Amino acid sequence: MLQIEGIEAGYGAVQVLRKLSLTASAGEVLCVMGRNGAGKSTMLKTIVGQVPVTTGTITLDGTRIDTLPAHEVPRHGIGYVPQGRRLFGDLTVAENIEVGLMTRARGPRVRDHVLDLFPRLRERMGQMSRTLSGGEQQMLAIARALCLEPKVLLLDEPTEGLQPSMIALIRDTVVALKETGVATILVEQRVDAALSVADRIAFMSGGTVMETQDAAGLGAASEQFATYVGI
Repeated sequence: MLQIEGIEAGYGAVQVLRKLSLTASAGEVLCVMGRNGAGKSTMLKTIVGQVPVTTGTITLDGTRIDTLPAHEVPRHGIGYVPQGRRLFGDLTVAENIEVGLMTRARGPRVRDHVLDLFPRLRERMGQMSRTLSGGEQQMLAIARALCLEPKVLLLDEPTEGLQPSMIALIRDTVVALKETGVATILVEQRVDAALSVADRIAFMSGGTVMETQDAAGLGAASEQFATYVGI
């Protein structure tokens, strides 16, 4: 379980997160929703150590990770797919995947499993990643993160700008990961996408989680979406 307790964080003198608490359990998809500027991406960056915690704690299966340097956090089982993908554009598909495998010393078994999830990448192993389509780049970014065999997968708006077929593929992948026990924290702006995969939805505003609801009890017209996500 990933457990966030009362964290505060920001950029220099600018505080973004304010006493934020959140949990994500094994085999759960937790969607985080809120307007632009609510602190969703900052929360993910704080989990992986890119933004330092000034107050509070982050633990993974009882071990504190908020005190670790950023390069050590993935080695504890946190996979992160940032907004914008952040691939190594001048490396091939195969080389990007190898970077993911090296992080936790994984080998061919994990690589083959990941490529089974994204068979299109098998056809492009020798291709420079910057020449892939947007959807293929998102596949590769998720595949690279899955090469860690993560306990927790963080996805920052993975469906942004993608065509419906790619959105469906990513949704199916997230659902399939539940069966393997991976906890997924998904930052998402689209209500329909969130409701199609989430077990719970956490609504953020002003740098904190205002409320968390079971997705099964929500619909597209639920007041929480108008309050925390709508314009």
